[in-house]
Amino acid sequence: MTARGNLEIHDVEKHYDVDGRPLKILDHINIDVADGEFVSIVGPSGCGKSTILRLVVGLDDDYSGTIRLHGEPIRGTSLDRGIVFQDHRLLPWLTLEQNIGLSLENAGLSGEEKKRTIAEHIALVGLRGFEKVYPYQLSGGMAQRAAIARGLVGRPEILLLDEPLGALDALTRLRLQEELLSIWRIEKTTMILVTHDVDEAIYLSDRVLVMTANPGRIVREITVDLPHQRDRGSAAFAAIKRDILREMGDYAVHVAAA
Repeated sequence: MTARGNLEIHDVEKHYDVDGRPLKILDHINIDVADGEFVSIVGPSGCGKSTILRLVVGLDDDYSGTIRLHGEPIRGTSLDRGIVFQDHRLLPWLTLEQNIGLSLENAGLSGEEKKRTIAEHIALVGLRGFEKVYPYQLSGGMAQRAAIARGLVGRPEILLLDEPLGALDALTRLRLQEELLSIWRIEKTTMILVTHDVDEAIYLSDRVLVMTANPGRIVREITVDLPHQRDRGSAAFAAIKRDILREMGDYAVHVAAA
């Protein structure tokens, strides 16, 4: 039996219709993610990173190939897959706890169980005391913490992270990277992060998948065999970063010369 949280993406292709002609967005995407693994996807804008997350979360089923979670084909959205976007997307007329509670609408929990679960996840992201606050009263970093809590509150098998820290200032981003790692260790949720920040990908991940565009394809998989807490200034960290950047640059040069 396939383990909980195992994701299998096999030979996935995606096209859009542009002026009556098919435009290939994803080309033969193959990704296997183990239960509890943290995987990042890096690459240039337009390479299809976010499209992969949309397919996995079930927002788009117009593709070829197969996507399976614990051996079962993915069909539509489900509580077993959570997602966090770059924009926190909190509803402005709801309090923080009400926004987080939206993810439990179809969870089949009693009122008391919902209340307890929401409180646990507010505490998990360090926002205890802000339960009755509205989104406009939160800083950008606090709003993103709330979005992460909303993504986790249904206890998904996989949490998909679509540039969740991309709009934050540098210091807040570093702090939330540490919090994300802490949450990952506590919750043991499989995580897939899309990011443009190579340092962020290396700092957080077990593996980094490098994509290129036109059409989007995975050209390299790099294992990050470094212990946490990772030293961004170390020679080993720098070597992995050079490897990723070289892969991205070499592929771009190769395509341009072809």
